[in-house]
This record gives sequence, C-alpha cells and structure tokens, in this order.
Amino acid sequence: MPAVTHDEWLRRAKAYRPPRAHHIDGAEEPGGGAAFTVVSPRDGQVLAEVADGGAAEVDAAVAAARRAFDSGPWPRWAPADRGRVLQRLADLLEERREELALTVSLEMGKPITDAHDIELRAVVNTFRWYGQLAGKLTDESPHTAPDALALVTREPAGVVGAVVPWNFPLTLAGWKVAPALAAGCTVVLKPSENSPLSALLLARAATEAGLPPGVLNVVNGEGPVAGRALGLHPDVDVLAFTGSTAVGRHFLRYSADSNLKRVWLELGGKSPNVVLPDAPDLDRAAATAAWGIFFNQGEMCTAPSRLLVHSSVAERVTEAVVTRARALRVGDPLDPDTEMGALVGEAHLGRVLEHVRHGGEDGARLRTGGSRTLAETGGVFLEPTVFDRVDPGSRLAREEIFGPVLSVLAFDDLDEAVALANATEYGLAAGLWTSDLSTAHRVSRALKAGTVWVNCYEEGDLTVPFGGMKQSGNGRDKSAHALEKYTEQKTTWIQL
Repeated sequence: MPAVTHDEWLRRAKAYRPPRAHHIDGAEEPGGGAAFTVVSPRDGQVLAEVADGGAAEVDAAVAAARRAFDSGPWPRWAPADRGRVLQRLADLLEERREELALTVSLEMGKPITDAHDIELRAVVNTFRWYGQLAGKLTDESPHTAPDALALVTREPAGVVGAVVPWNFPLTLAGWKVAPALAAGCTVVLKPSENSPLSALLLARAATEAGLPPGVLNVVNGEGPVAGRALGLHPDVDVLAFTGSTAVGRHFLRYSADSNLKRVWLELGGKSPNVVLPDAPDLDRAAATAAWGIFFNQGEMCTAPSRLLVHSSVAERVTEAVVTRARALRVGDPLDPDTEMGALVGEAHLGRVLEHVRHGGEDGARLRTGGSRTLAETGGVFLEPTVFDRVDPGSRLAREEIFGPVLSVLAFDDLDEAVALANATEYGLAAGLWTSDLSTAHRVSRALKAGTVWVNCYEEGDLTVPFGGMKQSGNGRDKSAHALEKYTEQKTTWIQL
C-alpha cells in the first residue's frame, strides 16, 4: 500500500469527479438523458448521477460490438497482437491504481487498503495473464486415416454480454472481459447500478490501450431493464453473469425466449468451512474463519458463512472467532487502518438484518454483533456477527446472507460433517482443516463444491479455474478453461 494517509484519501474523495456516461463504440455516450443516483455507502452522500441505460442504449452497444466482430480488426488480429493490447491495458490499470481503488472504495464501501492491495492487484494480474496467454494457445490436428486431414479449431464465439455485481466490480469484470477479449470476442459489459464508475474507468483505459472501437462497451443501468435487454438481445451470442441464483434463472429464461445464447453463471454460495480436531493449527483455522467471513464485509459468494466444527473443539474455535470479531476495526473505508468497511447500501443492510432477526427467532445463540453501528456517519455499517448453536435446517444455515454473519454448527463425526457441508442447494466453495492426508483427499472428493481449500481459504491464482456446482452455477472463470466459454469448437475434415 502506498504511503497515502486517511486525510489524503479524504482530500481526494472531496475532489473526485466521477465518470457519468456510457462507453459505446469507443466513445463516451450520454444516452437518452435519463440518469440514476450512485450513493456512497461510506457516508450516504450522492457520489454521482450516471446515465441510465435501457433498451436503446443496449441496442447501440450491441450493434457496435457486432460491427466490431463481423467487420472490425479485433477478431482478425494475430492472438499475440491482441495479447499485447491486453498487457498495455494492465499497465494502464497499474498506473491508475490509486484512482481506481478510490473509485471502488467510494462506490461500494470496500476498505481502501483492500481495494488497492487486493482488488486492483487482481484485475491488473488478470489482464496481464490473459494478455500473455493469448499468443500461446494452439489448435488440434488429430491423427486420422492417411487420406484425410482433420483440424479442430477454437474460434471466437462472437458478441459477449457480461453482467457483473458490485462486490468485486473490477475483479469480476476482468474475469469475464479479459478471456473474452483474448479469444477475439467483442463485449458489452453491464456493471451493477451500485458500482458503475469503476467499469467506466476500465473502458476508458481499454480504449487508450488500443482496443478498437466497439470491442469493449459499457452500458449502465438497472438489472431488470438494461440487464434484461442484454439477456434477450438476439445479437448477443454468449451471456456471462455473476450474481444471485434468482437472477441467474432469469438469464436462462432470456436465452430460451431469444436466440438460445449460451449462458454462463457464477451464482450464490453458502460455503462450509470444516474444522476437524486434528487441524494442524486450530488458532490459525479460527483466525482464517474470521477473516474469511468478515473480509469484504462478508459480501462474497465464497464467504465461509457456515463454520462446521467438531464438538470436541467447537467452543475453543468459536471463542477464538468471537474474540477476533470483537477486535475487528469497523470504520471509514477511506481509512487505511479500517479492516471492515460499509455494506453496499441501505436495502442490502436491511436484508442482512432480517437474517439476523430470523437467527434469533430460530433458536440460534448470538455470540457477538448483530446490530447496525456508526449510524451517525450516515454510512451503512454492521457489527461483525457470530451465531452458534445454529439449527442445520434454519434459514441462518441454509440461505445466502451476503454479509458479515457467521453460523457455527457442531458435528460429532466425519460422515455428519460431510452431510452437513453438502446440505445446501449451493456448491461454490468449501474449506477443510485436517492434518491427515487421506482424510484431506477423501473429504475433498466428497464435498460438492467447485473449489475446496485444505488448511487455508481463498487461496489460488489465475492458473486454476473457479466456478460452482449445483445451484452455484456452471462454467469456469480464471485459467485457460475460461476461454472455453468464449470460443466455438469447429471441426474441419479435409479429404486428401
């Protein structure tokens, strides 16, 4: 983190001039005149009035992307040339790291240290990694009969619609946009109405990096309007979405009602974090459990929101988590010392508090937190919250909360732990703490999750894929496997 003080971040925030227009066909477009308000959750103040897109703006953006794909240079450039543009974009994002971190912190409440050190590092690395990968991909030539030549090629799928949420607005945009561009596709990005500003700055940087007009377009707007128009659009070939399971179902319906576009979904989670009594370090397991649920205010689909602990060590681990929760520094996202910032908005806070209320009604024991805090600031802050004695069938244990609320459940044997871990409609991620290698292998295979972390949580890099099972979605972000979402496999058989 650079040596930027709280006072300096406050000064920059006061002078901040946000982008407001859509980014269509390589230029900023004001749209039809409608606008919506972006409110900063750190203090409840209006941050920007941003152009509000509807069907007309989506049509314009998709038309630009279609022209750029059908007759523009981008899909026809050598992959290595596309890769060099993506690497230039990574360099520009690195140069503007402080401005982008400030934008993310202001629009969605993430602590500035996390925005700078984690979010921006992730998005820079994403564009750089796919830029490096672009020129290294190969096609296939299977061995066939001597009188024939077979070719299996991967060709860009076309126009990609990408709809991304507010919790990691740049990282998750990068996970969609970078591989799609590396594959030779063109993109229309619809950011969340809560966090459109960072996406607009990303589009500006992409144009400056040398992306031809129409290759990356950004349309602001509400999900039921702009997102729906993108999902139904007959000229969108692929739709990639990260968000709630409920909205994911809408995009599948939009596909069925339009052109049967491929829809790739990364959806919700209710991730279990299983701690066995032979964990190599119970204190580290507890510290990681606390970090995992309170990082990013708990607003993560992979958040380890269910802590499953063997009954013999349950009280020790729970008490350690509670101690860390009470010591956590909740405060102004622009303070570099803040450990947990603001929830994204008042409506979301209300939903989280409703889950907290249900927890008490369903018989769980509130160990710490559970109330709004720092209300005098005008911001949207919640105390880190821990429940134990949680009924496995309760809403607290089964529904995604998407906030800093941890449910602790005890178990007596390994079979019970696996059954509890899998007793959810979701299957995004899971954690396991054990010193036994055989147990680690057997339980990891038994857990129905796209990612299983053993003796750690939220670790990994761009070489490994990310995605879910069951109602947590399909397809994979990250790694070379992400390119499969944005390419069509073609077989060419040549009779010699």
